Amino acid sequence: MIAIVDYGVGNIFSLCCSFKYIGADAVLTSDADVIRKADRVLLPGVGAFGDAAFKLRESGLWDVVVEESVRKPLLGICLGMQLLLERSFEYGEHQGLGLVKGSVVPISGVIPADYKVPHIGWNALHFPKDKPKSPIFESISEGDHVYFVHSYYAADCDANVIASAEYGAELTAAVGDGKYVYGVQFHPEKSGEVGLNILRAFAKL
Repeated sequence: MIAIVDYGVGNIFSLCCSFKYIGADAVLTSDADVIRKADRVLLPGVGAFGDAAFKLRESGLWDVVVEESVRKPLLGICLGMQLLLERSFEYGEHQGLGLVKGSVVPISGVIPADYKVPHIGWNALHFPKDKPKSPIFESISEGDHVYFVHSYYAADCDANVIASAEYGAELTAAVGDGKYVYGVQFHPEKSGEVGLNILRAFAKL
């Protein structure tokens, strides 16, 4: 069973529909005991980092997510991925879960001035050539497209980058700690069959 962490910030409806479509057992929950008993944990998120971090702490689930991340597969999606990192510089400095080394910074600092912010739309995935492909991308090919919506990205995390995308610069598209923790900046639940295949792979971990 996959526990989708419900802390008041998330792209919940589409995710629940996607897991139902692929036949995966997923439950939306704010119950710490359900999360502890689950086989996998999914951390969704949309909006601003500071607000999401506050709500995750207020929900009492911050420590639960950290504890479970060393026992079972954890997938962060969009802002949920950013929360996996050590800190964010979105409207000030905010502490992240610290499960993956790195910081969340504005994409405006690295892309050309004529590129629009936020980065919205379909973009191709590229995989590092110096490391094995991550298990969540087992059926995904170089250049497959997924759907992005973001103004900030994960930086200073080269050792943990498992996919990237080009948008005037090379931006982190996905991270992993090499054990149980995974994060994707894009929205697999909005990325057609490619995204569904990523969710299928996660559901099998």
